[in-house]
Amino acid sequence: MSLTRDLVKLIRARTVEPQDFQAAALMTLDGVANALAGRNSGPGRILLNWHHQRNNQSDDPARLAFMHGALTHILETDDLHRASVTHPGCVVIPAAFALAQHRGHGGQQTLTAILQGFEAMSRVGMAVGGLHYKIWHNTATCGPFGSAMAAAHLFDLNDEQCVHALGNAGTQSSGLWQFLDTGAMSKHLHAGRAAESGLLAADLASFGFTGPPEILEGAQGFFAAACPDAIPDKVLAETADRWQLAVTSIKPWPSCRHTHPTIDCALEISELAGSGLAVDQIEQIEVNTYGVALDVCDRASPDNDYAAKFSLQHCVSAALADGAVDFSSFDNAARDRLENFRQKVTVRTADPWASAYPVSWGAEVVLTLKDGQVLKAQRKNCYGDPESALSKNQMTDKARMLLAHGGLNDSQAEELIDSVLAMADDGPVPDLGLLRDQGGAQT
Repeated sequence: MSLTRDLVKLIRARTVEPQDFQAAALMTLDGVANALAGRNSGPGRILLNWHHQRNNQSDDPARLAFMHGALTHILETDDLHRASVTHPGCVVIPAAFALAQHRGHGGQQTLTAILQGFEAMSRVGMAVGGLHYKIWHNTATCGPFGSAMAAAHLFDLNDEQCVHALGNAGTQSSGLWQFLDTGAMSKHLHAGRAAESGLLAADLASFGFTGPPEILEGAQGFFAAACPDAIPDKVLAETADRWQLAVTSIKPWPSCRHTHPTIDCALEISELAGSGLAVDQIEQIEVNTYGVALDVCDRASPDNDYAAKFSLQHCVSAALADGAVDFSSFDNAARDRLENFRQKVTVRTADPWASAYPVSWGAEVVLTLKDGQVLKAQRKNCYGDPESALSKNQMTDKARMLLAHGGLNDSQAEELIDSVLAMADDGPVPDLGLLRDQGGAQT
């Protein structure tokens, strides 16, 4: 036996209930809305320009999965699975959609593939250990397992073929955090390649192309190579009667998820303060949170939009000063305007948030005013986590906002929302028009 063989059996033994299809359809709506919105961005326009010049005549589903995945991860509003620290939607949904459209699969079969892909990616991610995340981007490294698992369902692979697909998905795992130093665009490449690699691995397996069954636990496998504190037992743990998709969080704000508990606290304080906070009223702003949030998001002077999305100091300043965080909160004007706010911010690790991570992603913000008044707020979990979930109406409102950002008019957005949600009742997989010239794309 091997971990991947046991993982395949565990996932394929799980039944899909009507509520699972509904949850998967809502998660899928979030994913496709993020992809369409991602076109209206600098990296999105570059990707579309590249695609139209290099791949315009190609109907290769793996290349479509690459484009869909890369676009989904650009705006930092896609989903997050806490225990694995992965973003499954930007990898699994693109692979499933590309293959379903190519092969003519229906809605429920596609959603089943998405549920299985989320499961595989999350379970591998929960096992990699905390040290992996210091260098490797979990979405990129664990993602190919998820896209391969989803594609294996849609290719109708048997269990042994699925094991081969996961083996060759794992050998393609890659993706490093070095891009954060300059705000380079590599993170979008991570999501796209993870989606593409898993689909390719499953496609090859359908032809009899073999992969290593012990890709995870083998002496020269994934854990040995990149996970110094791996916990292999976690691949098969968490066997409660629920899909990992059901415990995946939704992001309400367009920034790194590690900034979200801080944003949530700061928005509460901003509301308590009333008419808005001026920097000359503030003595200091303290952010207490968990260590990984500082590892990734301790950036006192972000010098570009993307760095600001990974800055605790900038995000808390925007929330306190403006009482809102949106796409405009990270541009040049916002960074310049909030420079003096950021200088008031100190960040540190503190319990109970440090010891609760990654089960809970929490924070505390303490605002001390010059008149001696102290305002504070705490969050054990983030807004959008299962414990504080967005409702169906809030999810569809978020999708409308993203689709408008991506260039769809109201009627186009409503039609797409209805068609994605209808997949839960086995409606067809809609054509997203992902690569059409919308959202300000330059071709």
